[in-house]
Amino acid sequence: MAFVNIRRDVDDKFYRYRMPVLNTKIEGKGNGIKTVIPNMADVARALSRPATYTTKFFGCELGAQTSFDEKNERYIVNGAHDANRLRELLDAFIDKFVLCRSCKNPETELIIIKQGRNEDIIRDCKACGERTGVDMRHKLIPFILKNPPVKIKKGKKKNVGDAADGVGGAANAEGEENHDEENDGNESDDYLTKKIKAEAAELNDKPTLADEDWSADTSPEAVKQRIKALESGLSNTVLGGGDDEGSDEDANSPYSQLGKWIEEEREETEDPKAFSVAVFKKAEELGIAKKHKAVTVIAQALFTDDIVAEITLYGALLQKMVTSEKHQKSLLGGIERHVGLAHPDLIPAVPKILMALYQIDVLEEDVVTQWGTHVSKKYVDKDTSKKVRKAGEPFLKWLAEAEDDDEEDE
Repeated sequence: MAFVNIRRDVDDKFYRYRMPVLNTKIEGKGNGIKTVIPNMADVARALSRPATYTTKFFGCELGAQTSFDEKNERYIVNGAHDANRLRELLDAFIDKFVLCRSCKNPETELIIIKQGRNEDIIRDCKACGERTGVDMRHKLIPFILKNPPVKIKKGKKKNVGDAADGVGGAANAEGEENHDEENDGNESDDYLTKKIKAEAAELNDKPTLADEDWSADTSPEAVKQRIKALESGLSNTVLGGGDDEGSDEDANSPYSQLGKWIEEEREETEDPKAFSVAVFKKAEELGIAKKHKAVTVIAQALFTDDIVAEITLYGALLQKMVTSEKHQKSLLGGIERHVGLAHPDLIPAVPKILMALYQIDVLEEDVVTQWGTHVSKKYVDKDTSKKVRKAGEPFLKWLAEAEDDDEEDE
């Protein structure tokens, strides 16, 4: 899946807010010809707007009838319409109903304010705090007023990127049934992750994914062994040598320097975008920006226990550095070490981690499928490798079923 900046006038590879490229498919002929938008739901989630709004906007601008099947995520505009034309209209929708008029940030939420008998629609910006109005003369306004956005019930922690997947990072206002469920106090899952968890309910009910089999043994001996394994792992790949320069025992290798630098600087920098640029420049300075093992270093040294949200925050950096199948495997190896050794309590979150990486387009289906079905001792011990891959089964199952559905559609 290809992604573009939500503001397509911004030519910045590290721009935080991204969305899938809008795709179209012409069906039917004669008077029954229509344009289906297969990924309208994904695009709308990246914008934190209901897919019905964007589809209806197309209809208003083109003077065409529209239809929606929200349950099956099928959105249609009558007539044959060029993909580029719809992408231009999507840019217009973003400008009119998404971007903050003050700071031009897409991290906004639509709010309907009633003043007597009148109703106004405003964009509440979570970035700068400004509230700016929309053009109440537009033909889409009556539709929005009749179908107001549903405010999400948020958990204790805001997980940036849950709206799109991780991609848009704005507060989600999509009016879908599953977004109006009671929150159990945990952070909100993105739509696809909820789908995975629902489809993998049987697996999640088993102790192999949820209880003591995956919990960290806190006995003194187990802690010592885990620390020893972690120190060994860090010295071998993340904070040691690898790829083409430096040996595994060389503490002064460029990989060791990069890992230590990231760990030291990470707490000092609050701006993910700025730190992403700094990490890449540091890798270039060390001559390893194109090396696949540099990705393993980053996966271990950059992320914390809030890795799912951080993947979205640092998505542009990963996209910049993961450029081949070998890079993807090294990224997965770094994730194995991060989850299996440093944060074993994150093992049940492996499906969400894989989904986040898949959504920002740094993992290909074939690579992650092969990884999930082949235990390896390259990055961690065999037992840890098995646990991490076993935990990822719900995502692999969803991926296989989604591929089968695509083949049936064709």
